Amino acid sequence: MSLAETVAHLTRPDPLSGGEALFLDLDGTLSPIAPRPQDVGIDTRRNRLLARTAERLGGRLAVISGRTIDDIDRILESAVAAVSGIHGLERRSALGARFAAPVHPALDQVRADFQRLAAGAPGLLVEDKGASVALHYRGAPDFENRAIGLARRLADRTGLTLQAGSCVVELRTPGPDKGDAVAAFLAEPPFAGCRPVFVGDDLTDEDAFAFVERSGGMGVLVGPARETAASRRLADVEAVLAWLQEIVRA
Repeated sequence: MSLAETVAHLTRPDPLSGGEALFLDLDGTLSPIAPRPQDVGIDTRRNRLLARTAERLGGRLAVISGRTIDDIDRILESAVAAVSGIHGLERRSALGARFAAPVHPALDQVRADFQRLAAGAPGLLVEDKGASVALHYRGAPDFENRAIGLARRLADRTGLTLQAGSCVVELRTPGPDKGDAVAAFLAEPPFAGCRPVFVGDDLTDEDAFAFVERSGGMGVLVGPARETAASRRLADVEAVLAWLQEIVRA
């Protein structure tokens, strides 16, 4: 499908009927992108809306993010029980069971190399998530090529998975991605047997978009139209929150 055909295909999703399982990204989807990850804070209005949406869907709501589960809980005030972090490498079921991929030993070297590069550029930010290390260059755009080049070399050398995102490059332990996280939730109550819907904004969400579309569900891209596996689109974070309000009122 060409870019023009993709853009034309990305219409606004209808409110959910209540029989679906809803999966939401966080940054760029439920909260605007911030200059630094730690700048994203609590939004009580949003978090109450998420709790009401989960109730409306019978608990079939999960957040799947590149952040750690602890950081997701901080931002969302634990409003959502089912959560997956680090792009699928860690997961908490709706009943509270925890799952996590083992940490790859090469991440120590990656952390040191990222920090060495960041020491020469005040705008670069190293984010250590345990099972992955991210290098953010939003504050130092001139270092984009150097950051990506370093990450690629380290990935080739170590076998770590290279995860590219919006102004960030990340090396993570090989293992589940966001599509795998959706699949794992769908194998458990209360999600089992439901049509999956995934809402996200970044390249890191494409694995989930592809999975839900293959499964007869719906991927919803947030932000400007681009080539994507998603079939629907919402303009921005406020449009996502308005759509959730429609679900609650339906």
